Amino acid sequence: MFKEQIKSAILVFLILTIITGVIYPLFVTAFCQLFFHNKANGSLIYKDGKPIGSSFIGQYFDKPEYFWPRPSATSPMPYNAASSCGSNLGPSNPLLNDALKKRIELYKAADPNNTNQIPVDLVTASASGLDPHISLAGAYYQTARISRIRNLSQETVENLINKHATKRLLGILGEPVVNVLELNVGLDEYKK
Repeated sequence: MFKEQIKSAILVFLILTIITGVIYPLFVTAFCQLFFHNKANGSLIYKDGKPIGSSFIGQYFDKPEYFWPRPSATSPMPYNAASSCGSNLGPSNPLLNDALKKRIELYKAADPNNTNQIPVDLVTASASGLDPHISLAGAYYQTARISRIRNLSQETVENLINKHATKRLLGILGEPVVNVLELNVGLDEYKK
């Protein structure tokens, strides 16, 4: 009787291993490749036929002719996908206040004629430190600087923002945002 139980246990173990360890993963992989090919492969964004990033992971841009993303709290470098984390600094922490002041000064120095209030998402890091999106207000805030440097009309830059904007889900959930990498690629591809 004991031998029969061992045989049954081993047989069930082998069958379940084949089903859950081989057949199911192959089925899910094939299904995703067939119906969700781009997402299954990391939602990569290409430029000149080469992958330059993913639409799910933010990238660091600091050149004034590009839209700047949310700050990243990852270390040892910004947007380090191997170190996804927030800063864990509370609102009363002087280090957070110093960081916010530096970020505000950076935006004011880059566009001294812009008297609009800097949107909060441009000076605060996301919980993951890898957020690829900024608010539409954050994108519109940067319009004057980019249009001046790229010698484009503000209307043209705003149209690019609107073209790349993601609306609310079902018209009510979430906030409208724009993916910074996709928007910057759109800027580079824009033909006057």
